[in-house]
Amino acid sequence: MAREDDFSRLELNLPNALSNYRYFRGRLESGTKLLVLVKANAYGHGAVEFASMMQQAGADYLAVALPVEGVELRRSGISLPILVLTSGTDFFPEIIDNRLEPGIPNLFTLKAFCAELQKRGMESYPVHIKLDTGMHRLGFMPSELDELIQFLKTCKSVKVRSVYSHLAAAEDPSEDEFTLGQIKMYREGASRITDAIGYKPLWHVLNSAGIERFPQYQFDMVRLGIGIYGISALPDVHLKPVASLKVKVLQIKRLQPGDGTIGYGRHGIVAPEGTTIATIPCGYADGLDRHLGCGRASFSIDGHRTSTIGNICMDMCMLDVTGLDVKPGDTVTIFGEDPTVEELASILDTIPYEILTSVPRRIERIIVRK
Repeated sequence: MAREDDFSRLELNLPNALSNYRYFRGRLESGTKLLVLVKANAYGHGAVEFASMMQQAGADYLAVALPVEGVELRRSGISLPILVLTSGTDFFPEIIDNRLEPGIPNLFTLKAFCAELQKRGMESYPVHIKLDTGMHRLGFMPSELDELIQFLKTCKSVKVRSVYSHLAAAEDPSEDEFTLGQIKMYREGASRITDAIGYKPLWHVLNSAGIERFPQYQFDMVRLGIGIYGISALPDVHLKPVASLKVKVLQIKRLQPGDGTIGYGRHGIVAPEGTTIATIPCGYADGLDRHLGCGRASFSIDGHRTSTIGNICMDMCMLDVTGLDVKPGDTVTIFGEDPTVEELASILDTIPYEILTSVPRRIERIIVRK
């Protein structure tokens, strides 16, 4: 079990997560359900740990990408309903045995799932119908709804728990016309299905950015993804980072001008007046992108920023701590409050999602409760 003084850890700040949860819940009507996405190891935060936090917070639903992710949560004692967004057709027994609820993007998947349920003599198993309203990844196109509806009327093995779609650019004001067109198309498709099957499934189309920018279309449920982890679509909203990647200094070296270079490829150069480096146990195998090396990024030690020096290695990197009072065992914050994951994403010309999901499972996740 991880200890607070373990030298490499991803700290999950429970108060910050609950603060973000309350912010989004506060934008919803009291009867609107809130689904939290914990796919991709909870965006790198640790699926079991984060799902437990959200179950405690009062989330109504969880969602994962793959059946194996849902099975892991069930085996860890998570009891909330779990939507599997990318259910495929190869793991229906695992889905059923673990009470997971598949997202259904096409008639082929729906027929295959119904066949598995019929073999088991099961009826009214909850499924979630995905509509394609413009993302063009998965989902039923408007022209395919008639055939879908006819099949749903004849198959008693399933019951439509929800109808949903995904907004492609809800965070971008320049794409609002497209987003509103998606919502209109979704509403028409969800209405056709609801009217035809004779009962009301849950409707949900808003993602995190949608919750913030289009709350008038919250319908019955919303899906909270990157927002719960501390990233807002609004420039004047400052959510709290949940994850902080922290490591401990392994060694200090005081190099003299004649000592030459530092690290692979000799890209770290000892300054004419000498250079003091701190080596830390975090490299590209820990999600620390190599493009952050050679001084492109800086991390925090006791409130002081320290730049990388030389190339980032697989399991380690070096920091220039010249002039600072740094010793082995001191804590280095790779990202969290300072620097933020958004800052590192900006340096890499990417999005915070990529950095967060790059932190591997070999880094211990620790829930900080105060």
